[in-house]
Parts: sequence; C-alpha cells; structure tokens
Amino acid sequence: MSSTAQRSVALVTLGCTRNDVDSEELAGRLAAEGWLLVDSADDADVAVVNTCGFVEQAKKDSIDVLLEASARKGQGRTKAVVAVGCLAERYGSQLAAELPEADAVLGFDSYADMSTHLQAILDGHAPASHTPQDRRRLLPLSPVERQDGAAAVAIPGHGVPADVTIEGPVPASGPRVIRARLDGRPWAPLKIASGCDRRCAFCAIPMFRGAFVSRRPHDIIAEAHWLAERGVKELFLVSENSTSYGKDLGDIGLLEKLLPELTAVPGIERVRVSYLQPAEIRPDLLDAMATVPGVVPYFDISFQHASAPLLRSMRRFGGREAFLGLLDQVRERAPLAGIRSNVIVGFPGETEDDLAELEAFLVAARLDVVGVFGYSDEDGTEAQTYGEKLSDDVVTERVARFSALIEELNLQRAEERIGETVEVLVESVPSGSSGSSESDDDEPMVVGRAAHQGPDVDGVTYLDPAEFPGVRVGDLVPARIVATHGIDLVGQPC
Repeated sequence: MSSTAQRSVALVTLGCTRNDVDSEELAGRLAAEGWLLVDSADDADVAVVNTCGFVEQAKKDSIDVLLEASARKGQGRTKAVVAVGCLAERYGSQLAAELPEADAVLGFDSYADMSTHLQAILDGHAPASHTPQDRRRLLPLSPVERQDGAAAVAIPGHGVPADVTIEGPVPASGPRVIRARLDGRPWAPLKIASGCDRRCAFCAIPMFRGAFVSRRPHDIIAEAHWLAERGVKELFLVSENSTSYGKDLGDIGLLEKLLPELTAVPGIERVRVSYLQPAEIRPDLLDAMATVPGVVPYFDISFQHASAPLLRSMRRFGGREAFLGLLDQVRERAPLAGIRSNVIVGFPGETEDDLAELEAFLVAARLDVVGVFGYSDEDGTEAQTYGEKLSDDVVTERVARFSALIEELNLQRAEERIGETVEVLVESVPSGSSGSSESDDDEPMVVGRAAHQGPDVDGVTYLDPAEFPGVRVGDLVPARIVATHGIDLVGQPC
C-alpha cells in the first residue's frame, strides 16, 4: 500500500477502563497522522487489539480476539492484525512466537510512533516483536525522584505533558490532549496515574505497568476540559491505585485538592473515583469524596479477602474488623454510598476458617457489587512460588460457592435501595433517539446509572420513557427507586 493512500485502523479494546484510555490515546495519535478511525475491524486496513494480561481468563479472551480478527484477513478489507496492550507488553516475543497469526506484537514503547509501525506492517516490513522487561526498573525507587525521568518512559494514557516538546502533529488549538473519543458515551475514564508500588503476592501488574507515576494536575484538568467539550458529563478517575495519587509529586493529599477543580470544569456534572487501596485510605480523602459537590459517593475498595492471616500471605494489610470499621467511616460520611469490591478465593493455603472469615465480612459489609476471582498462578509473582496450592477443582468450587453467596447479598442490597431518591445519568434511550435498550421484561426502557452505580459492571437504573418524556443521553434526571431487576434498579419520577 502506498503511504499516501487512505489508511484506516480499528482499535479493539479488551480489559479495564485504563485500557480504554490507552486506546483513545493511540487513536488520537493515529488520527493526527492521517489515519481514518473506523468502528469495525472488518472495515479497517489494520486491526489493533489492545489486549488484557491481568488474569488467565483475560489472556485467553485476548488471544481468542486476536485469532478471530486474524482469521478474517483476506476476507474483507483487513490486511493486518496487531497486538498491543498489557498481554503484548508482558509477553512480547513469546506471544509473537506462539501466535504467528498476529502480524506484530508491540509494547508500550511503540505507542508514540505507532503510525510508522503500522505503515511498515502494511508495507511488508513489520517491526521486531517487543522484548519484555520489568518496567518497575525504568524509574527511580524513590517516588519523589520519578517525575524528572517520567517523560523519557512510555506511560500509556498519560498523553503528552505540557512541558514536553511534541514532534509531529499537535492539536491546532485548545488543550494539548492526544486523544480521540471512540464512543459517544456521556462518561469517560480519565487516567490520573499509572503503575503500582505495592507488591501483592498474586499480582503481576507492577511488572508490566511499572512503578507508580502520577499525572500532573494541570494535564488532568486540561484533559477534563477537552472531554467536557465533547459532551462528557461524568469523569471516571482511573489508575492502578488512586489512593497513592500525589505521593511522587510531594503531596499525598493532592487528590483531595484535585477533586473540586475537576467538578468546577464547565459541563462536568459528576466525578467518580475508582481503585482505592484500603490500607491507604485517609480520613481527609473520605471527607472530600463525601462532601465535595459533584463528587459522587462511590467507593471502589480493593479488599481481596477478609482473613487477616491470609491477607498477610498475600502481602496485604487489614482484616474483617478493620475493613468493617472502614466501611463504618464511609457510611458515617455518606449513608447511601455505593461500595464495590473484588475478592480472591482459592489462594494458596486458604482454609475453611479463612473462608468463614470472608463470609462473615461479606454478610456484614452490605456491599453493592462484589466480583469473585479464583486464584491462578501468575508468571513472576511471589505466590507462584508458594506451596499449599489448592487443586483447580477446589478453586472452582469455592468460586461457585462465593459467587452464589455474593449474588444473594447483592440482590438484598439492591432491594434495600427501594424508596431512595437518586439522580440518574441517562446513557441510552429507546430507538428513535440515541439507541435502544430493554429491561428484563423486554420493554424499551431508558437506561442510566445512579450515583452509586459505576460504569459497565455495577448495574443500571431503568426508567420508563413514558414517565420521562424527552430525556436525552447525557441528561441527569431525579428518580425514586421502586423495584429491582437483579442488581439493576427501576425508577419512577419523584
């Protein structure tokens, strides 16, 4: 293909909202270089698959998508399939050797020059596959020394800091934001930091995402303005550990100061914080999240378990009583707060006493949503070296047992919300406007989220369009909860 011909690319994103940000930054870079962004891989010269490498199932899903996209090469427009993202960064050349169907496997260091790489692939000169490395070693051990060297390290989703010179196309006016929206949703993830300094025994993320680095507040605020100008009403602040924000900038309380600046951005109605580590949650942060106007009372807290001895084996802190005390602090400040978490069962050495402690915590905690993961060995982690491994059958049984328990508890929590008055951010409306949505009764419904419901995984709120005439995507409407559909809620006019 001639380098002057029209080139098209589709970004296929797997995994978490952090990956969504990375894909939109890649899209912005490619659009600035003249690539046409298309929605479907079938309509693109190149399909770029932003993979997830978090847990075993996510890896399998990423490989399946790569294989599916590769199988369609030659049947339509698609000429090449490229793997990027966490799986590509983590395994690089090993993934390329085991997955020859992919035309290239590119790591984070390739993102800034992605256009050149994709053109080379189309011209038959694919770049060498990424060679993995431990990205924790790319920046100083001391957090306060990292900012000076961060500009020289590829950190996806951080855009281009204002004090860094950009070579090539840049925005003609407005904030220096290298990003392109890939959907029309009225909310958007906004990355405030990347990487993690914690050393949880089960987690490989720090190895391929690197040491913790905060984005500077003015870069975050500039991107918030850019998103608001494109119709975003809710900012979803994401990172690997939002409670660490600011520690490498010399101010561990910086998030509390950033929140009111973000809610003051014209057009932004709600700000939501995610990925909180319980051991790092501070009273001042709780106060800000509960009292700053526009910050929704939503607490995404990574408990992982509730047995104190098992948590120590995981290289984590806390336990049932400490965690329940933290939840009391949250609800003292925001009685109707939404609280979600994840737990791991089947960790090496986990006993029935540990499970009883976890069950007691979950019953008492009244969490809105809980995700359940079964432990699996992750390459390079400390837990991979542990003895007392449980069999796959035992792990599967424990996942099933706790999934059933949590489903029942989450249903009870949803029913407790009947009678509450909420403000719903409308995300879709019946056909004839911005989309089509149906409830469990197969009736076309307006679909949105209350303040306690995070995007994608925390349930939705259904509204009858006859009772809310004229609502549009992006509207915030008050409603009273009158019923539930599973963890989803049904609202009527107040």
